Amino acid sequence: MEQLEARCVLDIKAICGEGPTWDASRELLTWVDIDRATLYRYNPASGNNESWTLPCEVGFAARTLTGDYIVGTRDGLARFDPAGGGYEVFADPEPHEEVRFNDGKCDARGRLWAGTMADSRVPECALYRIDHDLSVHKMVEGVTVSNGLCWNPAGDIFYYIDSSTRRIDAFDFDGDKGKLANRRTIVHVPESLGIGKPDGMEIDAEGMLWTGMWGGKRVVRWNPKSGERLAEIHLPCELVTSCCFGGPELKHLYITTAGRLDEERSAAQPLAGGLFVCETPVAGLPMYAFRG
Repeated sequence: MEQLEARCVLDIKAICGEGPTWDASRELLTWVDIDRATLYRYNPASGNNESWTLPCEVGFAARTLTGDYIVGTRDGLARFDPAGGGYEVFADPEPHEEVRFNDGKCDARGRLWAGTMADSRVPECALYRIDHDLSVHKMVEGVTVSNGLCWNPAGDIFYYIDSSTRRIDAFDFDGDKGKLANRRTIVHVPESLGIGKPDGMEIDAEGMLWTGMWGGKRVVRWNPKSGERLAEIHLPCELVTSCCFGGPELKHLYITTAGRLDEERSAAQPLAGGLFVCETPVAGLPMYAFRG
């Protein structure tokens, strides 16, 4: 199994860094600190990391073609404009105080897919599809911790993680209709393996999956056809949350981490909550903006 190395580019000590997305048009990385209700925009060329504080916890920020963001928060789904500071909730499909949006990403047709989770970790949340007209459609029910999601290079398979199941699942994907079918498990990560549980996820140009492993101090590259571990990136902090490909050739894997640690573990992991990057031998796929 190939071993890759990562370096910390921002020792920012995020409480829960998450949701990295790459804007190739501006060569900027957007990511969030859920617990601090903060959206960041990092410029690798300059090292500048802009920030905006939102009214409540934010799980992801999906850029739009008009320049603002769709953000998934504890309030529900909102449009946020960094330029003017505007924040407007347009949908809250699960209006319960203990439920918030967690992870989200756009498909090739510019629809947003985003899921929820409850503080109590009950399996009563869901994955939603948000269309161009901002209508919201429930696609998967009985979810506990909605997490990583991505599509294969051909666009006919959707990969999805509910972290509580310790699985990566696949669905047949109808891109024209935005429909899912034939759910099956392609990777199962038992606790006994000792590498954590799957969290955020990305896919590369060869169709291999990269997952942040919560509690596992690593990112793992998986073969979705065989379930084999192909490569690992070991990090100096245990709570690895998500990743995305960026850089001019999409060969820089940006990795978010969390610093939700007790005093003893924090002392042993001084870079916990940092933003890391790994130069990979394979390129990723482009990320899409929301068309609406």
